[in-house]
Amino acid sequence: MPAALGSLPASQQPVQPGHSSNEKSGMKIVCCSTVAFGKEAFSTLGDVEIREGRKLRPSDVSEAEMLVVRSTARIGKELLEGSRIGFVGTATIGFDHMDTSWLDASGIRWCHAPGCNAVSVAEYVVAAVLVLGKRHGFRLHDKTIGVVGVGNVGSRVAERCERMGMRVLRNDPPLERRLRTECPEKASAFVALEQLLAESDIITLHVPLEKRGEFPTWRMANRAFLGRMKRGAVLINSARGAVVETDALVEGLRSGRILDAAIDTWEGEPSFRADLLERISIGTPHIAGYSFDGKVNGTAMVYRAACAWAGRQPVWDPEAILPKPPVPVIEADGRGRDDEDLLMDIVSRVYDIMADDASMRAIAADPLCADPAERGRRFDLLRNNYRIRREFRFTTVKARNIALRTEDKIRGLGFEFERG
Repeated sequence: MPAALGSLPASQQPVQPGHSSNEKSGMKIVCCSTVAFGKEAFSTLGDVEIREGRKLRPSDVSEAEMLVVRSTARIGKELLEGSRIGFVGTATIGFDHMDTSWLDASGIRWCHAPGCNAVSVAEYVVAAVLVLGKRHGFRLHDKTIGVVGVGNVGSRVAERCERMGMRVLRNDPPLERRLRTECPEKASAFVALEQLLAESDIITLHVPLEKRGEFPTWRMANRAFLGRMKRGAVLINSARGAVVETDALVEGLRSGRILDAAIDTWEGEPSFRADLLERISIGTPHIAGYSFDGKVNGTAMVYRAACAWAGRQPVWDPEAILPKPPVPVIEADGRGRDDEDLLMDIVSRVYDIMADDASMRAIAADPLCADPAERGRRFDLLRNNYRIRREFRFTTVKARNIALRTEDKIRGLGFEFERG
């Protein structure tokens, strides 16, 4: 999937790949330390300097022509005015950390990486719902999950939940509107938010952060939203922290109206609310999309866009550096086992979401982290030193005594499958 590029006047469109560009052949590039293989990829285009995204200063980028970041870097006039930057790429799905209007007005080309970690986030949600089901004693095939935002991530979440036997409700007003014009038969798959809130046992958020416009999402999960949810429902947020109003969620959990939550993105990051963490079963440090493959995909998408802008042929090949998966094979025996118990066992051996939860709780338990600044520093350390986690597709499940319906569920989650 190509990176999505910001618009520029025709006079400022990038040189097409294959054209010579002596002007950009030895350019200075600043790359954030959290960009996977950033130095390896972008050193094929120029001289790369590595900087910490959250600490970027104008002096760091004043002489650079290209800047490659992730979501911790704030990109706009304050950082870039007066610099030589002509291209900015973020190796992330979202780009709310970039002032794209200012970049466009300043003639700076920009891109993001839509869908780069969509599979990773979908697998996070799968792991979360399996754990929540086990913890609260409900079977997923009896439950309805509401997916709010059905783009690259939400659509994959919906597909996997359906394969696990859940009833799925989809809500995405801007996408629904577009489909009513382009493909009316597909628009019928969507429901109004009111219906989704009233009928869903689990609600999972996959929307971009928008403060303005016709469909704002900033604090969309506020008191009114949470108050309309089915009593005893569960909330999952792996979109953006500010999509949820933290005070309202804490209040809903305290009152018992909201049964539980899985929170990966936190209002006020990198610090996080310890009182919210205390009341939920799953709290993780903004790593839902942090599979190794998702991060490398983001780098590769921005790299290809940068090559197009610079008029250079891409030469860096991420496939050549991918490590072997930590769990290449899982042997499973379905005899006498419930489908969902078996799925949880398989999934947790590839991605143990509760290990990430434990890391967060260790921060919250440290007396030094009563200071929000220290809590935020430790939060960033967890993200910056995250372990290698591969997508399910790199693991083969060798199974015996497995019913066809169970095989279908295992394949539906993305695993390779062999009968033992």
